Amino acid sequence: MKVYAWGREASLARARADGYSVSRNREAFFEECDVISLHLRYNDATRGIVTVEDLARMKPTALIVNTSRAGLIAPGALVEALKKGRPGMAAVDVYEDEPVLGAQHPLLGMDNVVCTPHIGYVERNGYESQFNSSFDQVLAYAAGKPVNMVNPEALERRK
Repeated sequence: MKVYAWGREASLARARADGYSVSRNREAFFEECDVISLHLRYNDATRGIVTVEDLARMKPTALIVNTSRAGLIAPGALVEALKKGRPGMAAVDVYEDEPVLGAQHPLLGMDNVVCTPHIGYVERNGYESQFNSSFDQVLAYAAGKPVNMVNPEALERRK
């Protein structure tokens, strides 16, 4: 896959320095990319940064991935764009209204969307490692030999 970047000038400069291609402009980015994955902080400057017009420029075969924050895409824009077929597909683990209760979000009923909870990054071995480490720490504490303490002086005060 050829990777293109689009963003603020500082981000584009880093992308160029790292050997990535940068789109000619914002419009070309949305028109030419086969996959767009959003990697932005959510704040006042990025709220609704992906517009209805941006999504309408995407190919009918394109995929947009949002695992950052739902608010990066203008409210209601993704559902409407997917209904119109531009982009053709989406993968999300963030939703405008969270938590999603009772499977009542419109994206969940769409055949061209893959939806996961906001833990789409999780894989089994990572969780196994975390749980094993946590369990070992509880056992060490119970045995009177705690590990990974940021405030060991608290143990002395307890006695």
